Amino acid sequence: MVTFSLQASPSDAASWIELARRAEAAGYDALLAADHPGAVATPFVALAAAASVTTTIGLGSYVANAGIREPMLLAADVATLDLVSGGRARLGIGAGHTPAEWRAVGRERPDVAGRVRRAVAVTEAVRALLDGDEVTVDTDDLVVRAARLDTPRPVQRRVPVTVGTANSTLLRWAGAHADVVGLAGLGRTLPDGYMHEVRWRVADIEAQLAHVAAGAEGRAEPPALEALVQRVVVTDDAEAAAAELAGQTGLDVEELLATPYVLIGTEDEIVAAVDGHRRRWGITRYVVRAEALDALAPVLPRVAALS
Repeated sequence: MVTFSLQASPSDAASWIELARRAEAAGYDALLAADHPGAVATPFVALAAAASVTTTIGLGSYVANAGIREPMLLAADVATLDLVSGGRARLGIGAGHTPAEWRAVGRERPDVAGRVRRAVAVTEAVRALLDGDEVTVDTDDLVVRAARLDTPRPVQRRVPVTVGTANSTLLRWAGAHADVVGLAGLGRTLPDGYMHEVRWRVADIEAQLAHVAAGAEGRAEPPALEALVQRVVVTDDAEAAAAELAGQTGLDVEELLATPYVLIGTEDEIVAAVDGHRRRWGITRYVVRAEALDALAPVLPRVAALS
C-alpha cells in the first residue's frame, strides 16, 4: 500500500488544528513536524495539540535532531505523545545538519562521521528506552547513565522509527535497524545551514538504495522506503512546471520528472510516477509539505489501491 504523510509546523493555534483535521479527513497517513529549535515550533508539543482533535492519523517528528536531543528526554516526549494520542506516535530521527542548532545548546557541530555516530547511539538508546530497557552508554558521542522510562509507557508495543538520511553509513545502519528509511535525497549543506545540494539522479537513488539493501541483508522484513518530496505541482504541463526547478538543481527536466523527490504533472501522471517508483525501487511512502494537502487529496485513494 502506498501512503502519503504531511509535514507541517504551526504558526497559530487555529490554523494548526484545522490542518490536522483536514489532513486526517483527506486520508493522509501521518502529520509530521520538523525539528529546528528556534526556527519552527517544538514538534512534540505541536503534535500533542493535533492529537486532541484527531483520532486516526499518525503523529511524528520528521526528523528529530539526534545531535542536540538527549535520549531520555526524546523518549519521554515520544512516549507522552503516544499516550495522549492513543497509540499514534512515530519517531523520525536524523543526524542533524544546521550548525546554529549546536551553537544554541553550547556546542559546535561535529563532522559528518561524528554526527552519524551520535545519531546511531541516540536512536539505539531511545529505541531501548521505549522498549522498557535500562540504558547506560559512556562514549565520546553519548553519555547516558542507568536511564529508564518507567512512566509514561508507550501505548504501542513498538513505536515505529524512521531514520531520515542520505549518508551512506547511516543508510546501511537504517537498513539493518529502522522500521522506515526516510530517503532525503540531499547532499552537502549550503551556507544558510538549511538548504542542500540535491542527489536526485537515478544513479544517486540507486546507490543510496544499495546501501539500505546491504544493511537489510538477513532481515526477515526489510524497512519500508519513504521519499521526502520537495515539490508538488498538479498541472497539465509538467515540463514547463519542472523547468524552473530543473535549472535551480542542475538536473534537466527529464531527470527531474524521474525522481521521487518531485511530483509534477496531472493526477494521472503523478499516480503513474508513484507506481513506477514503487515497481522500480520499492518506494511506498511519501512525505509532502503542507501546501500540497489539497492538491494531492484526490490522488491518495488512487495510490492506496496500487498493487
